[in-house]
Amino acid sequence: MSDKTTHFGFTEVREAEKAARVEEVFSSVAGNYDRMNDLMSLGMHRLWKRFAISMADVRPGSRVLDVASGSGDLALAFAKRAGPEGLVVMTDINGAMLQVGRDKVLDHGRMAPPAICNGERLPFPDDTFDCVTIAFGLRNFTDKARGLAEMTRVARPGGRVLVLEFSKVWKPLAKPYDTYSFTVLPWLGKRVAKDEAAYQYLAESIRMHPDQETLKAMMAAAGLVRAEYFNLTLGVVALHRGFKP
Repeated sequence: MSDKTTHFGFTEVREAEKAARVEEVFSSVAGNYDRMNDLMSLGMHRLWKRFAISMADVRPGSRVLDVASGSGDLALAFAKRAGPEGLVVMTDINGAMLQVGRDKVLDHGRMAPPAICNGERLPFPDDTFDCVTIAFGLRNFTDKARGLAEMTRVARPGGRVLVLEFSKVWKPLAKPYDTYSFTVLPWLGKRVAKDEAAYQYLAESIRMHPDQETLKAMMAAAGLVRAEYFNLTLGVVALHRGFKP
């Protein structure tokens, strides 16, 4: 077993342990995930996702992979756009979260086959999908570069990879944002999701995630071209997009 270490929030852990710790966090909060998203972001997460969906340019017949699909907001929107002639596959490392997402899609009369898998080892052939997306999942990866390389691998030539993730906030907003993140988020987690530690991890994991320019460079290193990003809500969140040559 490797002794290499990585970050789980601010804590240093062995790489082999991180995926299990992340799975434990999301198993704990799965039932309250959507409610907490609305409370934490004051509903803004819906606007961020709507922008990502518009930039994904999914059309009837498109083949789409939504990695770390969670509660399925993107997968549902893509299933509506791709239609019955298209294909949307939703994956997550956590079975409890994937079940929430699968049920949401089915409840809306749509189909998006679910697959439990690690986003760093996607079980799909090369050059399969027109669009590959991940929303608020990349920061939980043990090896982000490997995850980006996998998403690039399964995208078809000319296809696109989109990453929607918390990022580096506008500097004048940094102090109040920190106060909110490290006081309000854990408090909400304790009161609503009954798991303060999970939302402490959320705040910490955001701070450990690469900033906008670093992630843009990582996408280019993964083989994507025309990599770009769009800051949302003063950099609280950024959407990155790149294309497979």
